[in-house]
Amino acid sequence: MEYAVQHTASLTLPARPRGRVWRRRTPEIVAAGLLAPSLAFLAAFTYWPVLTTALRAFTEQGFGQRPTWGLGNFARLLADRHFLAAAANTALYTLGTIIPSLVLALGFALLLRETTRLNAILRTMVVLPMLIPLVGAAALFSFILLPGAGLLDWYLARLGIGATNWLGNPDLALGAIIGITIWKNTGYYMLFCLAGLAGIPEEFHEAARLDGAGGWARLRHVTLPLLGPTIGFLVVLGLLNGLTQIDHVVVMTQGGPSDSTNMLLYYIYQQAEQNYDAGLAAAATLVSVTMLLALAVLALRGLERGIHYES
Repeated sequence: MEYAVQHTASLTLPARPRGRVWRRRTPEIVAAGLLAPSLAFLAAFTYWPVLTTALRAFTEQGFGQRPTWGLGNFARLLADRHFLAAAANTALYTLGTIIPSLVLALGFALLLRETTRLNAILRTMVVLPMLIPLVGAAALFSFILLPGAGLLDWYLARLGIGATNWLGNPDLALGAIIGITIWKNTGYYMLFCLAGLAGIPEEFHEAARLDGAGGWARLRHVTLPLLGPTIGFLVVLGLLNGLTQIDHVVVMTQGGPSDSTNMLLYYIYQQAEQNYDAGLAAAATLVSVTMLLALAVLALRGLERGIHYES
């Protein structure tokens, strides 16, 4: 009995073949190897800049002084009238571009939904501004809006309207910038609306029509709820564009006149590259990104209440 116990205790389990373990881990190793370059680029060009910007925003450093932690950059930011003007302009610009662009895009999508030769030509005309770079569009409209000699003033003169300084008047400059953005983005948004309309089953419209629903009722109770995911995506995209699209501002007005077209991103550029105030620029960046995320979440949650997903 004692010999049997000792003999049993001396037995050891056979070692697992290393080749089998390697074969089981091969997919994981291959996946890690394929993802490693992307993760390295994300860490170097996304996560590290975000981290350094956040640290710089909470770091106060005067000329010739040692850096200290604090909220001084945010206090200076909120006391800067140029930042407040840029924030107000960005809010007006975002609202003034998202709502008209979505309404026009949905209207064009509904009118050009059917596939015909004429509709194909009209779709191309609506989408054509999307192919023009924003810098090129800004340069083009700089000549169109030229006071007295521009194409717009030439047509207005035929109607008896005098020359107007569209980009030099603080009351009109932001509206001109908004109009260019609407012209540029409507065709792009229309493509998403056309894709969303193509995904709505025609049986829903037929059922509503049999129930006696008119065109407006079908649009309100069938089309718009089923387009909820598309509209939610376009709203978030519009918020992002409202914060990042400043090419036309740089080319046409450079934030003027009198800060009437200054945007948050251009304000950040001014503080970082012209005034060499990296702390204030970092604080403005952090505030802008936080507001963008908050508005995007609120917009998505608000639209989620009216969204209907097809099962």
